Amino acid sequence: MKTIGVAILGLGVVGSGTYKILTEHREFYKRTQNVDISVESVLEINRQRALDLGVEESKISDNIAEVVSNPNVDIVVEVIGGVEPARSFVLAALHSGKTVVTSNKELFCKYWHELEKAAKRTNAGLYFEASCVGGVPIIRTLVDGMQANVLHELTGIINGTTNYILTRMTREGLGYQEALKDAQALGYAEKNPTADVEGYDAAYKLSILASLAFHTKVPLDKIYREGITQISSQDIAYGDELGYVLKLLAIGKNDGAGNIEVRVHPAFIRKDHPLASVNDSFNAVFLKGDSVGDIMLYGRGAGALPTGSAIVSDVIYAATHSEAKYATFKNTQSAEPGVKFVTDFKSRYYIRFTAKDRPGVLAKVAGIFAKYNISIIDLLQKGEDMETIPIILITHETGEMSVRRAVEKIGQLEDVTAVNSVIRVGG
Repeated sequence: MKTIGVAILGLGVVGSGTYKILTEHREFYKRTQNVDISVESVLEINRQRALDLGVEESKISDNIAEVVSNPNVDIVVEVIGGVEPARSFVLAALHSGKTVVTSNKELFCKYWHELEKAAKRTNAGLYFEASCVGGVPIIRTLVDGMQANVLHELTGIINGTTNYILTRMTREGLGYQEALKDAQALGYAEKNPTADVEGYDAAYKLSILASLAFHTKVPLDKIYREGITQISSQDIAYGDELGYVLKLLAIGKNDGAGNIEVRVHPAFIRKDHPLASVNDSFNAVFLKGDSVGDIMLYGRGAGALPTGSAIVSDVIYAATHSEAKYATFKNTQSAEPGVKFVTDFKSRYYIRFTAKDRPGVLAKVAGIFAKYNISIIDLLQKGEDMETIPIILITHETGEMSVRRAVEKIGQLEDVTAVNSVIRVGG
């Protein structure tokens, strides 16, 4: 039976969950995988935390050099988070010839090229299933399960915090701030929630997923990003009335001719769309392949055990496969010169503005839309006997730039008091 030693860098929420899974399932892995996986070292400043978890005192260290030089360690699991010192620790492990398993999406998104170069130099493995969508095996699906297909589209709910907030706003009519406070109280949102609510977390993940799906480097700076901080419960209610549910979507499209579209933003989707029923902290990714058609993966997007499950899955894979796998594309810091990233993408749009209740206002708005070749699917006018009224429009598919120009002109109309919201519709 093969014996594999593991080091865990950090025993926070995810690191503790990983340790728990590895130690409790050790005999199970012996029986089912024919491999004995033991935790030989942990890097943890808080020694008492490690001891309380059951780690032997002799296996606790606060020195990365000591950990990566340990001859009993074959695989290093990085669950510290952030860029530094995680980047330095991972590079130290790879330079020592240790296979690395990480859950760090920000590190992997920004420095994947550097980490892979280091891994190739020592023929070490580099695995990152846990970096995207928690316990959902999206990376393995893209790397192995979908290789027979040319993927044209990837659409996902890949941030559990924002999905929980939007679910509460939808179900209970809560305002954004109230829903955020609730998410923070339950531990779904950090004290500083910026990475989640402004879409950075989803953008990190989309960069990784789109690169794998489309077999070309998709850098972070090519992703259009918009968060949920300006979303109102009013818009969610109007959207519901029109048959839509609001989600923070990560969208990647590849037309097969070198044009790639990658964006993260709130979007209304029809209530009958498979992603519409993905609620609370759950995540899901919807894939379109040329041969297999539509596939959706669904599950817990975060948490100690779901993320720990993805980490341990990578540990087992690395322990039972001798050949390291790397990216299927030229993994550089920037995109290849021949790839064009679409900025004037096409979508349908939900537009809410407030106008004076006077004859001819809609005619003026329609005239501006006509000028920019924008047609309307749905119109909802709310309120009677009011000085100003909200007007909600859903457009046909049109270009992003055309909508921006049209909305700017509408906002300049004398009878329009405010353009309140512009939200994209559909994936």
